[in-house]
Amino acid sequence: MSKASRIVEQLRRQILDGDRAPGTRLGQESLAAEFTASRMPIREALRALEAEGLVTIKAHSGAWVSALHQEEFEQCYKLREVVEPMVIGESVPLLSGAQIDQIGELADLIDNTGGAADLRSFLRLDREFHLLSYAGATYPFLTDLVTRLWNMTQPYRRELVRFMPAESFQATCAEHHLIVDALRSRDIDAAQTLVRLHIRRTRITLSRYGEVLWS
Repeated sequence: MSKASRIVEQLRRQILDGDRAPGTRLGQESLAAEFTASRMPIREALRALEAEGLVTIKAHSGAWVSALHQEEFEQCYKLREVVEPMVIGESVPLLSGAQIDQIGELADLIDNTGGAADLRSFLRLDREFHLLSYAGATYPFLTDLVTRLWNMTQPYRRELVRFMPAESFQATCAEHHLIVDALRSRDIDAAQTLVRLHIRRTRITLSRYGEVLWS
């Protein structure tokens, strides 16, 4: 693995875990010192993360951890409501039984996090649950788009979970298990409907926290 690839992995995890907040500047000199690297692999890593939606590079300003305005956030979620049902529809017939079993195990593990009680684990497992449910899809452009949208909206899901009341967490877990049931029965229509409603409920819930997210 190249130096740039290792830096990409570490920065990606730091951003997704919330260790580098949206809007944080990513100075090349400080990163080079932190990762004991020259500027070349730092620049390569930042460009790679920009392609993933995690970093924004501004001319004459430098690189920053990507941040969304409220309107951009709502656009991302509305796009997810269209794209992700399409992707899971393509994925359902092609998922292996072992993959579906793993998705079911992830749903159980998410139940046990308690949501905000183990925020980092919840976010990692929730992401793995959904992206694995799309793993059967054979459209790289769409699956790459889904990953990019997840990356861009990760900080806002973190805030949702942080303030999530118990009944919302329970609803999220119940929806996960309904998705697993649809996958097991290879019910494409049910899987698509459940994913669409799951994302919409999250968008509507997040919009109620506007004063926290965009203040």
